[in-house]
Amino acid sequence: MKIALAQLNYHIGNFELNTQRIIENINLAKAKGADLVVFAELAICGYPPRDFLEFTDFILLCEEAAQQVAKHCVDIACIIGLPIKNDILEGKDLYNAAYFIENGKVKVVTKKALLPTYDVFDEYRYFEPNTQFECIEFKGKKIALTICEDLWNINDNPLYVSCPMDELIKQSPDVMINIAASPFNYRHDEDRIQVLADNARKYNLPLFYVNQVGAQTEIIFDGGSLVFDETGEVKAEMKYFEEDLQVFDLDEIQNVKNKYPAAERASDISQIHDALIMGIQDYFKKSGFSKAVLGLSGGIDSAIVCALACRALGAENVMAVLMPSKYSSDHSIKDALDLVNATGCKHEIIAIKEAATAFDSMLAKPFTGLEHNLTEENIQARCRGIVLMAMSNKFGYILLNTSNKSECAVGYGTLYGDMCGAIGVIGDVYKTQIFELARYINKDGEVIPENTIVKPPSAELRPDQKDSDSLPDYGVLDQILFQHIELQKGSKAIIAQGFDEALVHRVLKMVNQAEFKRYQTPPILRVSPKAFGMGRRMPIVGKYMA
Repeated sequence: MKIALAQLNYHIGNFELNTQRIIENINLAKAKGADLVVFAELAICGYPPRDFLEFTDFILLCEEAAQQVAKHCVDIACIIGLPIKNDILEGKDLYNAAYFIENGKVKVVTKKALLPTYDVFDEYRYFEPNTQFECIEFKGKKIALTICEDLWNINDNPLYVSCPMDELIKQSPDVMINIAASPFNYRHDEDRIQVLADNARKYNLPLFYVNQVGAQTEIIFDGGSLVFDETGEVKAEMKYFEEDLQVFDLDEIQNVKNKYPAAERASDISQIHDALIMGIQDYFKKSGFSKAVLGLSGGIDSAIVCALACRALGAENVMAVLMPSKYSSDHSIKDALDLVNATGCKHEIIAIKEAATAFDSMLAKPFTGLEHNLTEENIQARCRGIVLMAMSNKFGYILLNTSNKSECAVGYGTLYGDMCGAIGVIGDVYKTQIFELARYINKDGEVIPENTIVKPPSAELRPDQKDSDSLPDYGVLDQILFQHIELQKGSKAIIAQGFDEALVHRVLKMVNQAEFKRYQTPPILRVSPKAFGMGRRMPIVGKYMA
């Protein structure tokens, strides 16, 4: 039996496009001699559809699209993911399901049993868990079909009290197939391979796994679909951050060594780079936009975002706005212009001194006798925000936010100023990773100016200002933040690792006090195991200080 894995980029709710791409790949798989073509979890509607699932019409459109797909399943079968109605009154109204389609008809319906409700997942909000399990018989083989999380209840820390494969294995299947929507983070590919390999070994069956690819607002899917033999050896690893369709012979997977070479493991930074480019591309394409604007300060964060945007959208579609203040140094303007020349993007220079002075004059009376402080610094940042939003409104640009994760974590940014934007490009990338990313971008030639990389970071909102005036050294800060945010460790556990006690308490206090700011920032492209946004839910007014 020849099995095709179709790794596609879906668009949530775009039934016409999704259906067209699925049918095209059915025909392509058929032309390649496949007997069965497998698509991802909720492929019909895209993942995650979230509260679209609460609309009856949305579910009807899913079914109509699936029936349209079925008409093309002649001389080839397919497996396709979609939400379906639960006809039993008790329980949730829907199932997360998969259709096995053969000869133009739905022959078997498989329902997802394990519904994740952690991090970015919230499936039990919508779906009823499956409790009945049935293998699929096709071409003399029995297929144990599972949906994403159904294979993750394995090893040392099971999240669920049941395991679908423990039930399916009782029917003596010949092969496992798992359809997934498994989001990217730079540590997830190795975890995914380990979990799937452990399933293949445990049940002594070959395993075919298909993931989707593409970005859905902040969530990024990296593809990397996989095939394992019954010993858990990776027999094939499909492309990352690209659509792909490959056909595999089940007999060869079981009996032929080195037939399908696996891909090389990519570095964390290269994965982050590719993920961010895909995130920008899909945010714009799926939202119907093409042109971006950002503030370009001469600093490393905005330089990185500008370079990524040029690679994602084309330099001709990126407008960089230089907005020097009276505190901006000559080298910052030069560094910004050097980047403009290196990327070829458009640019404007719009000084904010006049605007900031006007606000100082407007507020002179109520501020009489008070010293200049953070208030005046924030006014400058908000002047820049006004300029960028004006450019966005006037020319139809979409504003890219340039705040990094270290800044977002401790609140080192100005609401309605440098924290404004439609999408946060690097808000899940720590400052120390930003420097690595700059070197990676420059690996084939200088794009980010060397002076931008080596000079001390500064907001340039007061004379001789440096980030280090307000924040600990980023090398130490980021280690503490990672322990607290990604690993969810409290102050005692972090201090026990040797970090200064006063510093740990200070950093964690800043993180907690900045929660109100993060609630008002744009969605942030998720590249880490724990990103700010829908996967990290903290109260604003909570007293607990970990």
